[in-house]
Amino acid sequence: MDEIASNREFMKCAGTPASINSDEKKGLPAPPMFKPAAGKVIELPEFDDAVRQPDYSLLLETRRSLRAFKNIPVTGEQLAFMLWSTQGVLKIRKNARFPQFRTVPSAGARHTFELYAAVRSAEGLAPGVYHYLPGEHVGERRAAVEFVMPVENYRETVSEMLYGQKWAALAPLVLFITCLPYRAEWNAGHMAHRVILIDVGHAGQNVMLSAASLGLGSCCMAAFNNERCNEVLGLDGINEFPVYAVAIGAPKKAE
Repeated sequence: MDEIASNREFMKCAGTPASINSDEKKGLPAPPMFKPAAGKVIELPEFDDAVRQPDYSLLLETRRSLRAFKNIPVTGEQLAFMLWSTQGVLKIRKNARFPQFRTVPSAGARHTFELYAAVRSAEGLAPGVYHYLPGEHVGERRAAVEFVMPVENYRETVSEMLYGQKWAALAPLVLFITCLPYRAEWNAGHMAHRVILIDVGHAGQNVMLSAASLGLGSCCMAAFNNERCNEVLGLDGINEFPVYAVAIGAPKKAE
């Protein structure tokens, strides 16, 4: 019960904006908005023709949490659209306190997340882990990724990352949303973490609605093994760590 009470107090995020003694107020520079590419940049196909269901009200009726997927690869267009619609950069304003606009809202426009794709089966991509590079196409409806690493024994490894959820390892794609908390801590201090959790919900909903618009099924997950995810995704687990996962693929059967 002590842990539950402690977690409830964390959710309340006690304090006021005036009580924040942030690095921004100290005059320290803001952290980078993007993680730079460490390897070769891979351009994904244009995706405008991939969307099958643009009607928002029907999307809300269509979206369901699905855990059974056909053995059909996702297309490059589908992957590009889901990445862009989840963290794409629409505009950057130079020398502005709130410099960036993305496809999802974020408190203080801090956008603390990075997107990684564990790819089992996708057209034009080798199996492995990929990192989305939103800074490559600011203001464009395009997407690019970098290859992070291959994944040996993919089904076993991804299942381990997701605490034994073997059904998710059968999906052609699992998107992992990671958090770099200092991006928000820089200006929100001790109040950053509640809004980070709110923001990740915005991103997760965009993933699932985007998948539905493509005729794909999805299921979001909070049960993942932090240490195994850090190892496979190449994270340090302190300055960047996983906060969300979504399995995606063609539905095995319609409900």
